[in-house]
Amino acid sequence: MSDLIDEPDDGQNAPEFSVSEISGVVKRMIEGEFSHVRIRGEVGRVSCPRSGHMYLDLKDDRAVLAAVIWKGVVNRLRTRPEEGMEVVATGKLTTFPGQSRYQMVIEDIAPAGVGALMAMLEQRKKKLAAEGLFDPARKRPLPFLPEVIGVVTSPSGAVIRDILHRLRDRFPRKVLIWPVAVQGQNSAAEITRAIEGFNKMTPGGAMPRPDLLIVARGGGSIEDLWSFNEENVVRAARASDIPLISAVGHETDTTLIDFASDQRAPTPTAAAELAVPVRGELLGWLASMDERRLRALGNGILQRRQRLRDLARALPNPAELVAMQAQRLDILSARLPRALQNVTRQKGAQLMHTTAGLRPQLLQQGLHNRQNHLTQMTGRFATAAKTQVARQRAELDGLERLRQTLGYKATLRRGYAVVRDGKDKVINSAKSARKADQLNIEFADGRLDVGGKPTKPKPAKKPPPAGEQGSLF
Repeated sequence: MSDLIDEPDDGQNAPEFSVSEISGVVKRMIEGEFSHVRIRGEVGRVSCPRSGHMYLDLKDDRAVLAAVIWKGVVNRLRTRPEEGMEVVATGKLTTFPGQSRYQMVIEDIAPAGVGALMAMLEQRKKKLAAEGLFDPARKRPLPFLPEVIGVVTSPSGAVIRDILHRLRDRFPRKVLIWPVAVQGQNSAAEITRAIEGFNKMTPGGAMPRPDLLIVARGGGSIEDLWSFNEENVVRAARASDIPLISAVGHETDTTLIDFASDQRAPTPTAAAELAVPVRGELLGWLASMDERRLRALGNGILQRRQRLRDLARALPNPAELVAMQAQRLDILSARLPRALQNVTRQKGAQLMHTTAGLRPQLLQQGLHNRQNHLTQMTGRFATAAKTQVARQRAELDGLERLRQTLGYKATLRRGYAVVRDGKDKVINSAKSARKADQLNIEFADGRLDVGGKPTKPKPAKKPPPAGEQGSLF
């Protein structure tokens, strides 16, 4: 046989192929026979070089199939394959002549059923939780009343209408909508860009930066909600500097963004209720606070007014103070001459008694000395009496000035006025003034009847001449 191959007989027409030619033939045969196949298997080794392509293995318990996903397809995948995931891959078989092996070019890949999705979801949840993305300590409180609210959702669904309607009913706020696809191949990337875009806005700029974000979507199957389980969406929600509320699906639906957000709402409508308070309730609370403030202010004024009255009752009457001091001065003034006379008589008698046994000459000398001493004493007594009278007069003048200061006349000189009715009763309220038939206004320089001429002030009493005691009343 080998001889026949090496030296073919005449007429033998077996073709001769080069290595490249036979590889091309095999490639065309395989690609023609398996141009569209769906293969179910477990993802083995996964490699993602810098080129952007993805290389992986599909395997079962008896065989391994190499596969490649080109860069353009990788960017469109709804679910990125991970090692250990059971998937269904759609594509074609081809060969790689450089290594003399065949492989699958994957055009689409999806988890093989809900069980595989849940297993992958649980694995991803543990991974992100281990990194601290779900730590409750990292969650921030929501602003009490945000000025601007950013909403990331589909612009055409019922979700955005429910949110806007609920905000309008509770407390109207400015709303910025970043339209995104909430399911499909590109939805995860759009949601991520929306969250990051809101955070990149400049506070106080032409487009106001939101104070609160709401990421919302209506209910659906686990496949429909899968975009909110993607790792890039979860990381963007956790990295957001703006507090974020997740409102994905119904109350029983749970996605990974719910764990990374600052607050989870069971529904989009509930997210709007968490975002703003009820305006009517706030107005009622403010009204009650204002009523309490006015009541507290009134009670404070009443308490201080009563305190002032108590202190005023404890103060002495200035007129009584002046009268007591004037009476004391009158008594002392009346007693002073009699006291001087008594002292003179006592000293004279003592002098006569002392000089009774002395000789006339010595008696005369002693009498002269006694008279001089008596004159000095009399002068000293008179000086002391005048000093005491002057001091008491000064005290009396001070008390008189105090009386004038405390009197209402001094208040009138500072620009105030006293209003009385026709019966000379003081009017202290506008209500009483409207009821009075006639009003009389007293100023510092006189009185004025409303509609009449000012009355002339009574002439002040002239002060007593210097050195004389004037009447205090």
